[in-house]
Amino acid sequence: MHIHILGICGTFMGGLAALAREAGHKVTGCDAGVYPPMSDQLRALGIELIEGFGADQLALAPDMFVVGNVVSRARLGDGSPKFPLMEAILDAGLPYTSGPQWLAEHVLQGRHVLAVAGTHGKTTTTSMLAWILEQAGLKPGFLIGGVPLNFGVSARLGTGATAPQDSTARTSAAQAPGGKPRSAAGGRSGSHPLFVIEADEYDTAFFDKRSKFVHYRPRTAVLNNLEFDHADIFDDLAAIERQFHHLVRTVPASGRVVVNGLEESLARVLHMGCWSSVSSFGAAVSDFGAAGEPQAFDVLHQGRTVARVEWSLTGTHNQLNALAAIAAAHDVGVPVEQSALALASFQNVKRRMELRGTVRGISVYDDFAHHPTALRTTLDGLRRSLAPGARILAVFEPRSNTMKLGAMKSQLPWALEPADLAFCHTAGLDWDAAAALAPLGVGPGHRAQTAPDIDTLVSQVLLAAQPGDQIVCMSNGGFGGVHQRLLAGLSKI
Repeated sequence: MHIHILGICGTFMGGLAALAREAGHKVTGCDAGVYPPMSDQLRALGIELIEGFGADQLALAPDMFVVGNVVSRARLGDGSPKFPLMEAILDAGLPYTSGPQWLAEHVLQGRHVLAVAGTHGKTTTTSMLAWILEQAGLKPGFLIGGVPLNFGVSARLGTGATAPQDSTARTSAAQAPGGKPRSAAGGRSGSHPLFVIEADEYDTAFFDKRSKFVHYRPRTAVLNNLEFDHADIFDDLAAIERQFHHLVRTVPASGRVVVNGLEESLARVLHMGCWSSVSSFGAAVSDFGAAGEPQAFDVLHQGRTVARVEWSLTGTHNQLNALAAIAAAHDVGVPVEQSALALASFQNVKRRMELRGTVRGISVYDDFAHHPTALRTTLDGLRRSLAPGARILAVFEPRSNTMKLGAMKSQLPWALEPADLAFCHTAGLDWDAAAALAPLGVGPGHRAQTAPDIDTLVSQVLLAAQPGDQIVCMSNGGFGGVHQRLLAGLSKI
């Protein structure tokens, strides 16, 4: 079929476009204000990109319009529609669907889906899991909200290889929330090709307000962590916990839920009801645990040391991500030792502490962190890897809808505490960033500074930077190309 994707440059929709193209469909799409890496990936695939959401795109006459959740019924100040193409589709009565629904119907049917959910670390953990399965020779399909460096693409269909039917992984004891052992028997993925997907709790589309992940029907569901986020669509943490339970409800009795044992919020989710076997990780008493520093640690399975991970990633959060991926892979028959060996060659994901360059001994990183907890864990991980005395300069913009609303502004001083200096881009905020950062001290010569535009931000950072510094740029958007501007500026000093 010919599908036309509205909002094609989002990480999810761009991956969907790649899968549809690989499956032989004709794919076109539109978006506004596109930026890498997804725009680069789509162009490399030869997918036509149209700037904007003009109604004239009806002339393409696709078989189906696939609508991303960036699209809404919003009106501009003059009363005209923000997305005239969507209005034209509705007026003409043309067929349309959401991205997750199209994916479920055209890609995920008949596959053993391994879905990775959580407030933080979804992209990294999904990438780890896909790489483990790849190294095990299982050739999984995947859709990831970023570009894993090991693969170079965010999505692929996979070759249809299946996991061993006779997996000893399925016979290990697993406890239900109430402590009752659940059967691990069942014909797992022996007859089903594997597909790994990043399972986002954000809503599906303007006409389907369920979380994306309820469409995926996983047989292996990873619940990596859970805290309040997406203040634009969820009223409180309990509302998100309810959506996570909707995901748990879709896992069959022969499936498995892999859960972070450190998270009280996830314990509450499972106590709402769970009909599948459960594997835990992270807590002192868990099916899968770790002993040692995040950059080199032993992996424990049911209290026994069975493997060791030595890799380039930093931070306790990545250690937990690794355990989640190891546990999920174990569920489809990959031995823990094999998973640990695969992680030694894991190269992370674009925009996850991606080193963009080093000039005059000053390193500039690009990171996707935007939630206060993600800021904190990213900076903590870097701090633990540096020699005493090395400085971290955190450059960030509160760009997510939650941060723009100011719902978590009080957590920013805590989030930025591991950094020596912090620089905040304040464009588009309707709350006072300087006031929120006041506990750190704000202004020239103080620990934090604010900037209303990118030019000012770059000037502030260049003035403060010294040889040996680590500059970490954190945003879930393009950030005005601040990384290259800083590297260019450093080369001229």
